[in-house]
Amino acid sequence: MSAIARDGAPALWGYGLFGGLLAMAGLPIYIHAPKFYVDEYTVSLAALGTVLFVLRGLDFVQDPALGWLAARLRRTRAQAVAIAGMLMVLAMLALFAIPPAFAPILWFALSLTVLFSAYSFLTICFYATGTARGAELGAGGHVRLAGWRETGALLGVCVAAAAPVTLAGVLAQPFAGFALGFVGVAALALWVMRAEWTRYAAPVADAATPRLRDIVADATARRLLLIALVNALPVAITSTLFLFYAETVLQAAGWEGPLLILLFLSAAATAPLWARLAQQFGARRVLMAGMGLAACSFVFVLMLGPGDIALFALICVVSGAGIGADLTLLPALFARRMAELSPEAAQGFGLWAFVTKATLALAALIVFPALDLAGFSAGGANPDSAILALMLLYAALPSVLKLLALVLLARTPLTENRA
Repeated sequence: MSAIARDGAPALWGYGLFGGLLAMAGLPIYIHAPKFYVDEYTVSLAALGTVLFVLRGLDFVQDPALGWLAARLRRTRAQAVAIAGMLMVLAMLALFAIPPAFAPILWFALSLTVLFSAYSFLTICFYATGTARGAELGAGGHVRLAGWRETGALLGVCVAAAAPVTLAGVLAQPFAGFALGFVGVAALALWVMRAEWTRYAAPVADAATPRLRDIVADATARRLLLIALVNALPVAITSTLFLFYAETVLQAAGWEGPLLILLFLSAAATAPLWARLAQQFGARRVLMAGMGLAACSFVFVLMLGPGDIALFALICVVSGAGIGADLTLLPALFARRMAELSPEAAQGFGLWAFVTKATLALAALIVFPALDLAGFSAGGANPDSAILALMLLYAALPSVLKLLALVLLARTPLTENRA
C-alpha cells in the first residue's frame, strides 16, 4: 500500500503509525524508566517518585500552553513537528542509550522533561490535524481516522511494553536497543506524515480560532471533557493498582507483563470493529455499549481469588475490548465537536491532554490514602479488611465511575451523523 493517498495526503495507516510512535513514548516509559535507573544507576525509588510527581505537575501547567502554541504555529506546523520529533528522539536516546553526563537523577529528570514536553506537543498537533482530516473525510470520517489512530497507538503500547524484555534475550543492552528502534520508528512515522502538517497550514483568522474560555463555555465540549475525565478514571485506577492486585489477590507473580499486554492487545484488536460499528449505528450508541461492557467486566473481578489467572486473563480480554471503544470513539466525538467549533482544534486538544493526564494524579490521590487508611501493606501480610479495600478500589469503584460516565454520555445532546 502506498504511504501517500491519491489526493497527496498520507494514507490513513500513516495516522496509525504516528499514533504508535507517540504511544511508545507514553505509558511504557513510566513502566520501564524507573526500574532501568534503579538497576543501572542505583537511583532511589523515592527520588524517582519525586521527579515523576513534579513532571506530572508540569504537565498540568504546560498542556494548555502547548495547545495555544500549536495553534499559533499552525502556518509552520511541519517545521515545529520536525523539531519536536527530533527532541523526542534525542531525549529517548539520552534516557536509555547514553550514559548520564552528570548525576543520574538529574539526567533522568532532564531527559524525561524534554521527552514528555515534545510528546505532549506532538500529541496535540497530531489530534488537531486529525480533526481537520476527519472533517474532510465526510460522514463517519472522525471515527474512521480514530480507528486507525487508536489501533496504532494500542499496538505501540504493546510493542514498547514487550520490547525491552524481548531484546534482553539477544542484546547485552536491551534498553539501548529499544531506544535505537524508537529512532527508526520515529524517522519512518515523521516521513510518512510529512505532507499532512502542511496540508492544513493556511492561517486561520483570529476570530475563527477559539480561545480556551470559548471551548470551556461550549456546553457540549465541556460535557465531553467531563465525560473524558470520569471515563478515564477507572483505567487510571486499575493501572495504578494493577501490580498490587496481581500480587496480593491473584498471587500471580511473573504474570503481570503478559496480562497487561493481553489487555492492550484486546483493545487494539477490537478498535477497528468499534469504528465500523460506530459508522453503522452511531458513535455515541456504540460507545455506550463499550462502556457498559467494561463496567460489567470490572464487577466480575470481585469474584476472583488466588490462582484465578485464567479467569482474570478472560476479563482482561473483555475489559480490553471496552477500553478499545473508549480510546477510539470518545476522542472521535470530541474531534467532531472541535471541527464544528473551528477549523483549528489545537487548543481544544490541549485541554483534552490536560484532562486525560489529570486522571492519573486523581487516581493516586484517591486510592493510596484509602489503602493506607485500610491498613494495606505492599508486599507484606494484610488483614482481610485491607484486601477487601484493595478489591473494592480496583473493581467496584471503576464500575461505578464507568456507569456514571455512561449516564453523562446518555444525557449529552449530540447530533448522530455516524460521526
